[in-house]
Amino acid sequence: MEVQLKKIYNKNIKNDLIKHFNYKNIMMVPKIEKIIINMGLGIAIQDKKKLDSAVNELSTITGQKAVKTKSKKSIANFKLRDGMEIGCKVTLRGDRMYEFLERLINYSIPSIKDFRGLNPNSFDGYGNYTFGIKEHIIFPEIDYDKIEDIKGMNITITTTAKTDEEAKMLLEKFNFPFRKK
Repeated sequence: MEVQLKKIYNKNIKNDLIKHFNYKNIMMVPKIEKIIINMGLGIAIQDKKKLDSAVNELSTITGQKAVKTKSKKSIANFKLRDGMEIGCKVTLRGDRMYEFLERLINYSIPSIKDFRGLNPNSFDGYGNYTFGIKEHIIFPEIDYDKIEDIKGMNITITTTAKTDEEAKMLLEKFNFPFRKK
């Protein structure tokens, strides 16, 4: 069974983008390539259990096993050594990516307190969009009773768009809640 957002992309969004940007080839149409969710946990230096709980929670949110990330260099002021585990991440592609995006847009982002929209200027110049979430408890999969502490996360949406304008138009067609100017 095909995911709802993927159907919408294939039927409507592709055609709208072709008309707006006058693409000559169907392969020029931008699409979402992958979504990367990252949790950085500085507290994991002292308490390894916090990192394990973050991995379990991120795996629950995404439906895919999270991978622990290691530090790349030592920083003496933070008591950080090269190779210590200090975070976790998940890279979503295909149907899981569209399922996560659908849950993010329709359920999670609207449940953020005092939400006024995502920053439309957070594109990197190559068609990728990154934003942060302060509380991971906005996801309905998380059980509040089993949470020890609230964690933040970064979400990066990687597209095949060549410019930020194309990527923004693509995400707007997916009903991404950008802040109005």
